[in-house]
Amino acid sequence: MSTYTEVLETFKEKPGGIIEAYHALQKEYNYIPREALAEAAKVFGLSEPQAYGVATFYSYLSVEPRGTYIVRVCESAPCHIAGADKVIAALEEHLGVKTGETTLDGRFTLELTECVGQCQGTVVVTINSTPYVDVTPDQIPAILGGLE
Repeated sequence: MSTYTEVLETFKEKPGGIIEAYHALQKEYNYIPREALAEAAKVFGLSEPQAYGVATFYSYLSVEPRGTYIVRVCESAPCHIAGADKVIAALEEHLGVKTGETTLDGRFTLELTECVGQCQGTVVVTINSTPYVDVTPDQIPAILGGLE
């Protein structure tokens, strides 16, 4: 596992490198740790609030610890119309958490997202960026069970 500084320094000279650095940190840690935000501010010559602002502006990035599996449900108009609310309810019931929470065992975090570009198969759920299309509430146990 690389140190925060090693990851950040890799992107220091790139235009917009802080965003790529945050993606790399998140890939390694599954979120962007607070200590990494402070280090990013130093490496990229920003204030800590500015570094935090970049990390929290994009919904794909997280500054809070998350589960091993990040389950995201598309809530854009096509998915909403197709029944995203029912899929969300099924996920919340199956996982025992509400949207935005992580299971007590640290395995699953449930989040909402905007369009992921799979509108041909609504409702769309992504798990660690892998899309599942045409998802219905009754498919939730099988989809999640395949991960366990």
